[in-house]
Amino acid sequence: MSTFDRAAELPHDLTDDLVDGLGVVRATPLGGGDTASAFRLETARGTLFAKTMADPPAGMMAVEVAGLHALREHVPEFLGVPEVVRWTERGIVQEWIEEAPDRRPPGTEEQCGRGLAALHRARGTAFGGLDPDLPGRIGSFEVDLSPTQDWAAFLLDRRIRPLLRDAVRSGRIAAHAEDLLEELAPRAEELAGPQEPPTLVHGDLWAGNRLVDVRGRNWLIDPSAYWGHREVDIAMMLLFGGFGADCLAAYDAEHPLAPGWQERVPWYQLPPLLVHAVRFGGGYGDAAVRALLRLRG
Repeated sequence: MSTFDRAAELPHDLTDDLVDGLGVVRATPLGGGDTASAFRLETARGTLFAKTMADPPAGMMAVEVAGLHALREHVPEFLGVPEVVRWTERGIVQEWIEEAPDRRPPGTEEQCGRGLAALHRARGTAFGGLDPDLPGRIGSFEVDLSPTQDWAAFLLDRRIRPLLRDAVRSGRIAAHAEDLLEELAPRAEELAGPQEPPTLVHGDLWAGNRLVDVRGRNWLIDPSAYWGHREVDIAMMLLFGGFGADCLAAYDAEHPLAPGWQERVPWYQLPPLLVHAVRFGGGYGDAAVRALLRLRG
C-alpha cells in the first residue's frame, strides 16, 4: 500500500486501483482537457502523467491503451509514444513528457514528418479496429470498426453519413447538408483516392496530440488508432494547423502521397468537422457544409 493520506493529498479522481503502489506524493491538476481531468504525479518512480474520466463510455480507456501500444510497436525509435504504466476503465497513468519551450530545435518538423511516414508503412490485413474484442470507438463516439476491405465505403457509410445524420438531428448543421452528401456519394471511391493497403493511423492527429520534448523529440499522444488510410492523419494535421511545411515535405519525400491528395483533403476533414459540430456547435457545421460545396464543385 502507498503511504499518502488520500483525503488530504489526492483528488478523488485518482482512485486506488489507478495509483495505489506507485508511491504518489503529489498530484498537480493540469488544464487543457474538455472531457477528462489530467494530473502531473510526483511518484517514487519519478514524474508521471495521469488522465481520468468520471464516467467514460464503456471501453474508451481500453481502446486508447490499445492505440498507444500499437503506435509504440510501429513508430521508429526517434518518434516517441508514451509508455502506459497502469490503466483502469476510468483512467490511464503513463510516462511524463517534459515539453520544450515555444522555440523548437532545428529539424524538429522534418523528424516529425519522417516519423509519421515510417508509422504509415505499418500494414494491416483489413480496415477497421485494432482488436476485435474491443468496442468500436473513435474517442467518445461509438463507431463500426468491424473489418472490411472496402475503404471508400468504410469512410462514407461508417464515418461521414452517421456523423452528418447526428449533426443534422442535433441542429448543429443545416439539413440540406444531407442532400449535398448524397450528391457526392456516387463519387465515394474517387473522393477516397487510389487504393492503398490498410495503414495504422493515429486517428486524431491535431497539433495538440503531438508534443515536442526538451530534447526536440516528437511524441504522439491521445490516439484514436485503427487500420485506415493515411490521408486521415494528413487531413487532420491540416485542419487546425500546428504542423510546419517542413513536416509535410519530409513526409512526402519519405512516403509520397498519391496524386490529387490536396483535392481530397475536404473529404477526409469531414469526419472531424462533424464530430466537432456535434460536440461543440459553433462554426464547425458551417465549415462542414463549405467542405461539401468545395467537393461538389
